[in-house]
Amino acid sequence: MYVAPTQDGCKPDLGVAVAKKLAKRAVDRNRLKRMIRELVWTAQANTLNKDVVVKLKKPIGRQTQGRLRKKEKELLRSEILELI
Repeated sequence: MYVAPTQDGCKPDLGVAVAKKLAKRAVDRNRLKRMIRELVWTAQANTLNKDVVVKLKKPIGRQTQGRLRKKEKELLRSEILELI
């Protein structure tokens, strides 16, 4: 996660990058992007007034044959919340 201050008078921006190599299924990539957008937008609306770029670095679904499961999704959600 990269954070930078916004320019004066501008709304904070958000960038999300989830590579196809790290999340094979489009359903999982889209689900991750939606979750990240939701978390960052709520943080930007409340306390975080900065531009944010989130990039997935580790592959998902190592133990579940490439599929994003609830346990792993909750782990990612908690990690993103810690970063914010």
